[in-house]
Amino acid sequence: MAHSYPADCIFKSIEDIKDKHVTIMGLGLNGGGEAAVRFFLKKGAYVLVTDKKTQAQLQSTVDSLENDATLDKSRLSYRLGEHRIEDFANADCVIKNPGVKYEGNEYLEAAKAIESDLSIFLRFTSAPIIAVTGSKGKSSTASSIYYGLKQSGYKCFLGGNITVSPLSFFDEVTSDTPVVIEFSSWQLADLRGRGVLRPYISIITKIIPDHQNWYGNMQDYVNDKRLIYANQTVGDYSIFDAGEDEPGTGPDAALNPGLDSSTWGNLFSSESKASVLRYGKTKLKENQYGVWQSRDSQGNFCGKVFLPKMKEPEIILKDLSVPGEHMKTNLLNAALVMYLMGIPAKKIIDVLGKWSGIDHRLQYFHTWQKDCKQYKFYNDSCATVPEATASASQAFGKPVILLAGGTDKGLALNPLIKVLTNREPDQIEVKDLYLLEGSATEKLRPYLDSAKVKYHGPFDSLDSLLKELKANLECDTNSSINNAESEVIVFSPGATSFGMFSNEFDRGEQFMKKVKELW
Repeated sequence: MAHSYPADCIFKSIEDIKDKHVTIMGLGLNGGGEAAVRFFLKKGAYVLVTDKKTQAQLQSTVDSLENDATLDKSRLSYRLGEHRIEDFANADCVIKNPGVKYEGNEYLEAAKAIESDLSIFLRFTSAPIIAVTGSKGKSSTASSIYYGLKQSGYKCFLGGNITVSPLSFFDEVTSDTPVVIEFSSWQLADLRGRGVLRPYISIITKIIPDHQNWYGNMQDYVNDKRLIYANQTVGDYSIFDAGEDEPGTGPDAALNPGLDSSTWGNLFSSESKASVLRYGKTKLKENQYGVWQSRDSQGNFCGKVFLPKMKEPEIILKDLSVPGEHMKTNLLNAALVMYLMGIPAKKIIDVLGKWSGIDHRLQYFHTWQKDCKQYKFYNDSCATVPEATASASQAFGKPVILLAGGTDKGLALNPLIKVLTNREPDQIEVKDLYLLEGSATEKLRPYLDSAKVKYHGPFDSLDSLLKELKANLECDTNSSINNAESEVIVFSPGATSFGMFSNEFDRGEQFMKKVKELW
C-alpha cells in the first residue's frame, strides 16, 4: 500500500514558518535542496540540512549558501556525510527529498511532520498550475509550454522535476501568474493524501515502463501518475494520449475495475472529473476533442485542434525547428495549452516554430568541419529509457552515429533492440554504434551479437569512447568528397548514469565539454 500523507500541515500559513525547526533532507547539487534552505531561512525558520554526501561532495552548494549575505546563517546548521535520527525526530517538519522512499525509512518514520518543496508551494500559492507528467516527453512538453506562454506575453514560471524548485520563485507569483510544473512520479507520490495539487490544466505524456527497479510493476508506477488529475474538477482540463499503448505495457483491467482499461489514456479519461481533451498522431474519434497531427493543403505537417463549440478544426502548429516525430507530439500539447490560455493560433504557430529545444534533450551544441564534411553533435543525455533512445535514432530522417549504454533501470530493451537490429520495416538504420559499459549494455549485447550488429566498446569511460570516435572520424575517407550532407552524432544513452556520472545532467555536461575539447 502506497504511503498517504495527512491533509493538515504543521504550518497554518507562510507566516507560521517563523521560528519553526525545519530539517531539509538532501542538500544535493541540482538546486532543489538549496532552494528549500533559502526559502525557510528567509521565512525565519531554524534550518538543519542533512545529506549522506560529504561536505567535499557538496562544497559548491555549501559555498553558494555561505557566500550569500542575505541569509541569516546563525539559523543554519549542517549534518553532512550522515543522517541522525534525532535530527528528524526533533524537527517540527522534515522537507523530504523525492528520491527517497518513505516505506522502510527509519529517519522519515521518526519525523513528526513531512512536507516537500512542491507540497509547500502548492499549499500556499494562488497561482494557476499547469501540471505535466508522463514517461516520455514531459520535460520538453513543460519547457515548450513555458516558452510559448512567456513569448506570448505572459509572466510565468517553470519548475519541478526540471531541476528548479518552485520555492525559488514563490514570492514572485500571484493569482495571475501561470506556473508550469513538471512532476516525476516520485514528486507526485509525495503529494498523496494532501489534496494540494489542483491544476487548471494537467497533461500526462506517453506512458511506457519506467523506474521499474523502484516500483516493480506498472500499476504502482502509473498510480502515482494518476495523482496529477485526482483533485481536478469541472472547469479544469485534463489532456491524455488518444493512441494505443506499446504492446504488453497497457493497463490490467482486473486492477482497474469499472474503468475503461483498453489503454492508459482511456483509463485516465474515464476517471478524471475535469474536461478531458486528447492528443494523437492521427485524427481523433468523433466523440473526442483535442489535437492531432495532420497535413496542410501542400502536404506539409501541421497540428490541428478541435474543441467543443468549434464548427471546424483549426491549424495551431506548423514548421518546427526541433527534430523528431516525438517532438511534434510534445509541441502539439504545448500548442493546445496555449490555445486554452487564449493565445491565437497564428501567434502559437509563430512562437513554437522558433523553439529550439532544451538542454540534454536532443540538444544541438557543436559542429566539427573536416574537409568538405560537417559532423553535428547532439546531447540527449536525459534519454534514460530505451524508447527515448530508439526515438532519437530515428529523429533526424537519416542514419546517425549513436552513442548509448549505461546502467539498467529494470526496463525491457525491446524498442532499442528493434532499432539496432533493424527488425522494423521502414526504420532508419543506425550508421555506427558506440556503447558505454554498464548493466543495461550487458543486457543489450547478446541481442546485438546474435544479429551480428557491429559496435564499438563497451567503454569504461566517456573519454575512451570519444577518443576512439575521434580516431575513427579522422580516418573517414568520405569526408574529403564534396558532399553537402552532414553527419549526426547523438549521445542518447537509454539508461541511467549511476556509477560513471552524478546524474544525467552531469553526464550531458561532461559529454558536451569533452566533445568541444576534442573537436
